Amino acid sequence: MPLTAPALASAPPTAFAEWRDYFALLKPRVMTLVVFTAFCAMLVAPGHLHPFLAFTAILCIAVAAGAAGALNQWYEADIDALMKRTAKRPLPAGRMAPADALAFAVVLGAGAVTIMGLALNWVAAAWLTVSILFYVLVYTVWLKRRTPQNIVIGGAAGAFPVVVGWAAVTGDTPMLAWAMFAIIFLWTPPHFWALALFMEADYAKAGVPMLPVTHGPAHTRRQILAYTALLLPVSVAPALLGWTGTLYGVAAALLGGWFLVLAVRVARNTATLAAGMAPEKALFRFSLLYLALIFAALVIDRLLA
Repeated sequence: MPLTAPALASAPPTAFAEWRDYFALLKPRVMTLVVFTAFCAMLVAPGHLHPFLAFTAILCIAVAAGAAGALNQWYEADIDALMKRTAKRPLPAGRMAPADALAFAVVLGAGAVTIMGLALNWVAAAWLTVSILFYVLVYTVWLKRRTPQNIVIGGAAGAFPVVVGWAAVTGDTPMLAWAMFAIIFLWTPPHFWALALFMEADYAKAGVPMLPVTHGPAHTRRQILAYTALLLPVSVAPALLGWTGTLYGVAAALLGGWFLVLAVRVARNTATLAAGMAPEKALFRFSLLYLALIFAALVIDRLLA
């Protein structure tokens, strides 16, 4: 699929975009999660960064995540216009020209990678480049409109920032960094599929082959359980392998155990999407808390070591 933005379903912009529109283009809520996990990885990594360099690294990761989000919105403006959740974004709403969004995203991404390489190291800059390209080319362009496995493979895009954060401190990427990557990678499908169940009608309208659209709610619920079951041993593995301390291992087991309980409740739910989604909503809410707490446990475990 060529990397050209699909035609917008809305009218062309009639006025200059405001700063709020450019800020919205960065997907700030997604950026917050990326920055948090990357910052945790920097705290867990051995070594020390000058506070100014640490701030620079976090800023580069945040800006790169924003650039990727802006490129995603530039490319997906046509389907965003069809979905209730995204129709008011700057591009489908006609408040910004596609060319302006593209230029904004490219400048931010190139700047973030360059500054990361010059200020920190080029290993971190290389992984930062991979994270942007993976999200834009692999997930957005290649996978999202073609396969219901889009979020499974595309979940790597949200996991790369922990590798970048670790590399910013040490210049390398050891196994614990990739274990943190694996936690986010396996966490993404149950988290996102729970949300996709709420948004099934919108995805169907936009023609996006999300799992609830292509295989139905029952299959999606079973897949949520399967990935949650995989997440539990992977999250505990760093403690079992001696890469972290007992505190993290206990926290990972407890958090993962409750996540699994919620996933079992989702899998057993036979209600139609319109009739009852309490288990799915509970899992979605807890999934956000889970990621925050398990990464906080990694940091506390490291600080107490």
